[in-house]
Amino acid sequence: MAAGKIAAGKASVKQKANKPLILSKREVEIIELVTQGLTNQEIAQQLEISKRTVDNHMTHILTKTRTNNRVALVRWALKQGKVCIDEVNCCHLPDNTPLDAAP
Repeated sequence: MAAGKIAAGKASVKQKANKPLILSKREVEIIELVTQGLTNQEIAQQLEISKRTVDNHMTHILTKTRTNNRVALVRWALKQGKVCIDEVNCCHLPDNTPLDAAP
């Protein structure tokens, strides 16, 4: 996988009561861009959506992954083996790979 890439498609996130939540393709795409160091404004420009939409996606992503900020989100994605940054922690995962929420 190239730098800043995450397994595409929908990915399950286990939450309370074993009820899985789903990261949408757009949320996965935004996580990839966050790992590249882009701001919400830069992500909005690249995806041709409003910054407010990115803000909303980020709120949902942080809630689903039980992370509190971008650094924790990147750490979570690295820990889960879902991102590859500069050929570190690279993996090739199929779509719909289960993800564990941060403790």
